[in-house]
Amino acid sequence: MTVTIYGLGCRSTKKARKWMLNNEVPFVERNMMEEPLTVHELQELLRMTTDGTDDIISTRSLPYRTLNIDFDRLSLHELLEIVHQHPRLLKSPLIVDKKKLQVGFNEEEIRQFLPRKVRKFQWLQWKMEHLHPMEG
Repeated sequence: MTVTIYGLGCRSTKKARKWMLNNEVPFVERNMMEEPLTVHELQELLRMTTDGTDDIISTRSLPYRTLNIDFDRLSLHELLEIVHQHPRLLKSPLIVDKKKLQVGFNEEEIRQFLPRKVRKFQWLQWKMEHLHPMEG
């Protein structure tokens, strides 16, 4: 299962790329400025969110502050069209596989993209190193 990193070339995207390489997780990267997400792709991402557009729209971004649009009054389709035209409205990176979405880089949360066997092995390894049998 390949992971996709949708990014804007920011520091967090670079951290995610480095983490994937260091942990040998297969991934593809897509620069959203060079190849913006389509409305359909944005809809697919929204299906994986818990809070809808609030999870992926960056209210601190320059376009959000300068476009002079009342985003709350837009239909979902209108909003997604604007996001397609202005990719910097999205938080970055958006890290995705078939079932999971992570918004931004978080060292703990990104581990969800490790294969289950690897996570289990690392957990057992940690357990052996940190948990000592009681002496008695």
